[in-house]
Amino acid sequence: MINRRSAKEVNVGSVKVGGNAPISVQSMTNTDTRDVADTVQQIKELESAGCEIIRVAVPDHTAVNSLQSIMDQISIPLIADIHFNYQLALEALEKGVHGLRINPGNIGGEEKVAAVVADAGKKNIPIRIGVNAGSLEKELLQLHGGITAEAMVESALRHVRILERLQFNDIKISLKASNVPLMADAYRILAHKVDYPLHVGVTEAGTLRAGTVKSAVGIGILLAEGIGDTIRVSLTGHPIHEVQVGYDILKTLGLRKKGIELISCPTCGRTEIDLISIAEEVEDKLKGIDLPLQVAVMGCAVNGPGEARHADIGIAGGKGEGLLFKKGQIIRKIAADNLADELVAEVYAIYNQMKE
Repeated sequence: MINRRSAKEVNVGSVKVGGNAPISVQSMTNTDTRDVADTVQQIKELESAGCEIIRVAVPDHTAVNSLQSIMDQISIPLIADIHFNYQLALEALEKGVHGLRINPGNIGGEEKVAAVVADAGKKNIPIRIGVNAGSLEKELLQLHGGITAEAMVESALRHVRILERLQFNDIKISLKASNVPLMADAYRILAHKVDYPLHVGVTEAGTLRAGTVKSAVGIGILLAEGIGDTIRVSLTGHPIHEVQVGYDILKTLGLRKKGIELISCPTCGRTEIDLISIAEEVEDKLKGIDLPLQVAVMGCAVNGPGEARHADIGIAGGKGEGLLFKKGQIIRKIAADNLADELVAEVYAIYNQMKE
């Protein structure tokens, strides 16, 4: 049982972050925000995959002017990611964004920060302070002898204090690095110093395979320790993979139950059916299932029957055939060529019953 760190609750549009709210999964578009049609299309794809909060880059006034049209066509809260220009933050707030991601240290002096904070406060819009290991203040690098967890935490606390001096507490914080031990240590230190909700992620994690591993380790370590209120998996590629991996991490730790959890064996010399193809086909055909069902695809008589019995539904392969299990009971034998189709059909039958 994971005991989550106690954190304040922040509202990002309709999504609660922190408190007793479920750990939310978010992503960021990699489209040009100024291209409304392309951006909306990508966000809708992410919504379908379960994305709960979306962030978009806002580099200029044209991008700001696209925000209202984008938000009119999507169903999840939108966060504007803004650097260097406080006026863009003010304009984004005027457009009705549900959150800001800023670095108070790079959008001008405290007077400009105060202007953004005052407007965000009036509109009850949260601000995420995002610290990145690659862009720490030079004086902190000198003070701490380079990029360290302590330097990252001090940078975050500096920015938090700016907002707190302005009586603004609707804050989320992230401390991202591509180095997993560094990132994990920074979050651990900060978790004991503030009670604001924490946005957890490994930045610049890499391509799909390497980035998935790095994110699963980094995010998973912290979540297992109870640290983290919302997550973003950063991958080089289509952001839909970020959402899918995010939910896989949460499901693995028992923190969210959304969609199919597929259990499949790695295969060995005892396997007498084409288990790899069956598992891949089943996984692909069940992508549309949004209810928490555990489906087992097992390949032999050693662990297969036991694992299949413990799942909501599953198959255990034998020579040229397999057994279909449902809630621990053998339902029938199925020829190997029909295993994937019949298992999928049974899952959809359960799904349709659960929806009624």
